[in-house]
Amino acid sequence: MTAADVPVGDAPTRSVTVSRWRTLLRIATRDLRGGLSGFSVFIACMALGVMTIAGVGSISRSLSEGIAQQGRAILGGDISFNLVQREASPDERAFIAASGDLSVAAAMRALARTPDGKSTLVELKAVDAAYPLYGQVETDPPAPLSALLARDGDAFGAVVDPLLLARLGLERGARVTVGAATLVLNGSMVREPDRLAGGVGFGPRVLVSEDALRASGLLQPGSLVRWLYRVRLPGDPIAASEAVETAANRRFPSAGWEVRASGNASPALERNIDRFTQFLTLVGLTALLVGGVGVANSTRHYLDRKRDTIATLKSLGATGGQVVGLYFAQILLLAAIGGAIGLALGAALPFVIAGALGAVLPLPLAPTLHLDVLALSLLYGLLTAVAFAAWPLGRAHDVPVSALFRDAVTPDQRRPRRRYMVATALAALALAALAVGASYDRRIALAFVGSAVAVLLLLRLVATAVMAAARRAPRARSAVLRLAVANIHRPAALTPTVVISLGLGMALLVTILQVDGNLRHQLTATLPERAPSFFFLDIPTRDGARFDALVKARGEVATLERVPMLRGRIVAANGVKAEDLKIRPDAAWALTGDRGITYSGTVPEGSRVIEGTWWGEDYRGPPLLSLEKRIAEGIGLKLGDTLTVNVLGRDITARIGNIRTVDWQSLGINFVLVFSPGAFAGAPHTDIATVTFRDGGTPAEEAALLNAVAQGFPAITPVPVKDALGEVARVVGNLARAVQGASGITLLSAVLVLAGALAAGHRHRVYDAVVLKTLGATRRQLVGAYLIEYLLIGAAAVLFGMLAGSVAGWRIVAGLMNLPFVWQAVPALAAALGALAVTVACGLVGTVAALGRKPAGVLRAL
Repeated sequence: MTAADVPVGDAPTRSVTVSRWRTLLRIATRDLRGGLSGFSVFIACMALGVMTIAGVGSISRSLSEGIAQQGRAILGGDISFNLVQREASPDERAFIAASGDLSVAAAMRALARTPDGKSTLVELKAVDAAYPLYGQVETDPPAPLSALLARDGDAFGAVVDPLLLARLGLERGARVTVGAATLVLNGSMVREPDRLAGGVGFGPRVLVSEDALRASGLLQPGSLVRWLYRVRLPGDPIAASEAVETAANRRFPSAGWEVRASGNASPALERNIDRFTQFLTLVGLTALLVGGVGVANSTRHYLDRKRDTIATLKSLGATGGQVVGLYFAQILLLAAIGGAIGLALGAALPFVIAGALGAVLPLPLAPTLHLDVLALSLLYGLLTAVAFAAWPLGRAHDVPVSALFRDAVTPDQRRPRRRYMVATALAALALAALAVGASYDRRIALAFVGSAVAVLLLLRLVATAVMAAARRAPRARSAVLRLAVANIHRPAALTPTVVISLGLGMALLVTILQVDGNLRHQLTATLPERAPSFFFLDIPTRDGARFDALVKARGEVATLERVPMLRGRIVAANGVKAEDLKIRPDAAWALTGDRGITYSGTVPEGSRVIEGTWWGEDYRGPPLLSLEKRIAEGIGLKLGDTLTVNVLGRDITARIGNIRTVDWQSLGINFVLVFSPGAFAGAPHTDIATVTFRDGGTPAEEAALLNAVAQGFPAITPVPVKDALGEVARVVGNLARAVQGASGITLLSAVLVLAGALAAGHRHRVYDAVVLKTLGATRRQLVGAYLIEYLLIGAAAVLFGMLAGSVAGWRIVAGLMNLPFVWQAVPALAAALGALAVTVACGLVGTVAALGRKPAGVLRAL
C-alpha cells in the first residue's frame, strides 16, 4: 500500500469517502507493524493505571462476594438480634426461639490476669451449646468445642487467640483469671467463623461458656455487654428473615435491638471496604492522570517522528481530519493494548492473593472475574488517553506541509481547531463524571477532581513561569550556564513535561508522608502524653464511692474522673425514623449501632457550649440534650429540635438545649450525647472512670493499681490506654502500608513519564550535542549544562510538590481528621532530595548516550 492509493478529489462521493477512511485505517494498522518503538511509556502508564483500578475493584468485589457467600457463618445465623446492656426479656426470647434454632452469645471486654501479676485486655465471648449454627470453630488441638469449654472443678475451659499466649508468655494448660472466674487455656483459636461480625477488637479473643461468664461476676446491671441472639431459620432465609424482622418490630416496637440478616452480616466492614476501595481507586486514577502526561508526550513525539509521513499524505490529498483520524485510531489501539495488559494483571490480582495468602487472610475472599469492574477500568484508561492525546493530535490538522517539514527547528505551537479542544474538554468531563458517579462518597470524589484539575493547572503555570524566568534571566558569563538556561525555555523544551510529571508525583508522595507522619505522631507521642493511663468500665454505681477512695488512697500521683454511662441507639430525629433521615456521610456513624451516652448537671470537661445554654445542676424538668456540633450539623439538627434515643428498650425523646464542641484528642471521657439529670431515672447503669498518673506513671504504679482494683472490684474492667493506642497504631500502620504500596504505582508512573520524556527528547539532544561539539564544546561542558538544566527544572517541580503536598496533608489532617498538624520536615526533605536525584540520574543517562554519537554520521543525516 502506498500513499498514492489514497482516493483524492475535490468532491468525493460517499463511497469514495468510505474507501478513503478504510485505506487510512489500513495504513494505520500497517504503520504499527513496524513495532511499538516510542510507545513503551504510553503502554506502561496505561497498564499501571488500569491495573490499579481493576485490581482494587476486583479485590473489593471479591471481598464483598466472599462476605455475602459466608454471610450466615459471619453473622452466626440467618438473622441476629443484638442487645446492649441487657438480656432479652422472657417474652422477647420466646419469640426469637419460636422463629427457628436459637444460639445465644455475649461479648464484652475484660482483663485477663496471670497468677504472677501479668495482665492484658481481652475480648471475652461467651457461647452456648448450640454455637456455632453455621461454620465451624477450628482449634489447636482439634477437639469438640464443648469439651474445650467444659468446667473442670472450680475452673472453666477456654479457647484463646494465640496472641494472648504470646503476650502473657503462657503455654496451653495455663490458668488466668477473668473477673472472679478462673479459666484453663485448653486450646488456641485457629478460625472463628463469626469473628468479622464483631468488628475490630482491642485485645485477643477469649472464648468461654455462658456458665463461665456468669461465674465471673462481670454481668452486673448496666454492664457494657452485648447479647447476640442468632437464629437458623427454616425455608428461604431471605424471605424468612424479612418476615421475622417485620413481626419482631411490630410486636416489640421499643425493644431497641439491632437486627441483622445474613445478607448484611457485617455492614461496618463492608462500608470500610467501600471507603478504602474508593481511596485506592482515586490513587489509581492519579496514576492514570500522571500517565496521561506520558500519553500526551508520546503522542506529540510520535507525530514529530512521523512528520515526513504526514507531509506526504497531505501533499497527496489527505485531509487534516483524515490524518488526525489515522493517528487517533493508532492511539486508541495502543491505549487498548495497555489497558488489556492492565486488565489482565488487575483481574489476576484476587486469584494471586487468594492462592498465596488465602490460608492466613482474615477476610473471606471469593476471587472471580468481574466484567463490569474490568469494563469500568478500561473506560477510565481510554478516556484518559483521549483526554490527553486529542490536543497534540489536533495540532496536526491545519499545519501546512512546509511547516511540518520545518517543525524540527521551529515547532508550531498554535492551538488546535475548536473541535479538538472541545473533544479534549468533553473527554476530561466524562472522566471526572465517571470518577464521581462510581464513587462511594461523591463529596470526596468531587474534591479529588477539583484538586486534580487545580494541581495540573498550577503545574502548567509553574512550568510557564520557570520558562519565562529563564527567558528573562540576565545573560550569564559562563557558556555552560547560558546553555543550561537556554535549554529550559527553548522550543520543545522538557520543562513542562518534567514539572508536571515530577510535581504531581511529588505532591502525592508528600501528602501521604504528611498524613502518615501526623497520625503516627498523634498515636505515639501527642495522644499518649495527654491521654489517661486507664479507663475503668462497668463500675457499679453503688461501688462508686469505694472505687474513688481506692484511687485517692494512692495520693496525688493519680487523678480520677468518673461519670455515669449507658448505651443507646438514635432511633428518630424530629419524629422522623433514623433510617429515613438524610444525613451527611461524615455523620452517619452516629446512627450506626449504639452509642455511649451520659447525663450531667455540669458541662463535661473537654466540652465547650457554642449555642444555647447549659441547664444547670438543679435542673429537674423534661429531658434536655446537649449534642456535639459536627453530628448536629450532619443530621441537620438545631436548638429546639428533638432526638429520640432507645435505652434499655425504652424510647427517650429529648429537646436539644445546647450544642457544643468536644476535644476528642484529650482521650478523656467525652460523649456525643449528654442528657440532663433525671432523663434516665431508674434505669440500671454503671459508671466509667479515667485514672491519669502524673508524668505517665511507672509500670510498678500501674501494676499496683491494677492488682488493687482486681482484688477489690473483680467485676470492673480496666482498659490500659497504651495498649489500646498500640492496637490502633498497628491498624493505622497496616492501612498506611497499603496506601503507600498503591501510591507507589503513581510514583512509578511519574518516573516512567519522566524517563519517557527524556528519551523522547533524545533526538534533539543528539542534534544539539553534535552541533555544539562541532563548534568546539567539550563533553564536560555539555554534561555540566545538562546537569544544571535538570537541577533547575527538578528543583522547581520538587518545591511545588512539597508545597502542594504539605497543604493537602494539612487539609486532610486538620480539616477532615480534626487533628493538630505538624509539618513532617525530614520525610518531605528526604522525598525531595530523592526525587531530584532521580530526575538528574534519568536526564544524565540519556545525555551520556547522546554525547557518545559521532558527529559525522548525524550531520550527514540532516
